[in-house]
Amino acid sequence: MTPDRVRALLDRAVRIAARGHGGVEPNPMVGCVIAHDDATPIAEGFHRVCGGPHAEVDALRAAGARARGATAIVTLEPCAHRGRTGPCADALIEAGIARVYYAVADPNPIAGGGARKLIDAGVPAELIFHAGADELARPFIKRITTKLPWVSAKWAQSIDGAIALSNGDSKWMSCARSRAMVHRERGRVDAVLTGIGTVVEDDPQLTPRGVRVQRLPRRIVFDPDVMTPVEAKILEGDAAATVLVGNALDAAAQRRMALLRGRGATFLPLGPKDSLRDALAALAESGVATILVEAGGGLVGRLLREGLLDEAWVFVAPLLVGDASAQRGARGIDRDVLAAIPRARLLSVRRRGADALLHYRF
Repeated sequence: MTPDRVRALLDRAVRIAARGHGGVEPNPMVGCVIAHDDATPIAEGFHRVCGGPHAEVDALRAAGARARGATAIVTLEPCAHRGRTGPCADALIEAGIARVYYAVADPNPIAGGGARKLIDAGVPAELIFHAGADELARPFIKRITTKLPWVSAKWAQSIDGAIALSNGDSKWMSCARSRAMVHRERGRVDAVLTGIGTVVEDDPQLTPRGVRVQRLPRRIVFDPDVMTPVEAKILEGDAAATVLVGNALDAAAQRRMALLRGRGATFLPLGPKDSLRDALAALAESGVATILVEAGGGLVGRLLREGLLDEAWVFVAPLLVGDASAQRGARGIDRDVLAAIPRARLLSVRRRGADALLHYRF
């Protein structure tokens, strides 16, 4: 099979893998295509839900006896570890797969090593890099290699960069189609993070509404001084609420914590100077692999300063606010030289109703 044909099948595997978004995390999204040597597809599969069959097993079940002598094209190196499911490398060997191509090496020190296991069993396994598969695996790779979750921020702004008027009015900056996309994304991430300013000013629920979801995201508030109102909507409903608090809390703050605990809130301590890194590491350890940030410019700026923000989804509405005091998507960067500010990489520009959606990677 030529490299071009392998890449074409990897294109297909990436599209299939994306169907697992929102159901497989903290596991990675993975797609697999079983094909004849002439690249004619036999069967395909993807990882559908955390704890369920991996993509290779899903595809092998669809292929049945036709898998013997065929080629497997997988977005991520087949695993070699027995956890809640058996090793995918073993499943490929037992099914009689003749050759394996994979796009991204598995960084997991426990589950990795599938390619070596295949080769040792006489099944050639070759790495062929694929940018789409690499993008798909980024959240998983970050959590495994840094012990931190993948952090995405979203905000809506005017053409001239305002996310709200100087009086705080922002409803609605974006169109209905853009807002529906945000609700879908809430249902695909492990947690939604906001700041205390947003909780006090907007009193959001931060739950997915009007869309079908497989789970409810954990709701997290950056609130160093424990100012979250006891009656806040973010404490309502079935989704868990976690408050990130400072370490030097006075007696009044401790009393407010007790009241919030009575509403079902849990707490995580922030690091020195209210650093978010330790709290995010604790969240990752508890199984939070992906976080969506819906907050004002202060929290987004803090994440940027700490090097914790991975990407941004920016909805640009067809509005010119013209308000010099309007609120912005990020603040507090405090750089005096433009050249010292890290530049984001623009991945895509798409139209969402009346808005333009810009996707940036940091």
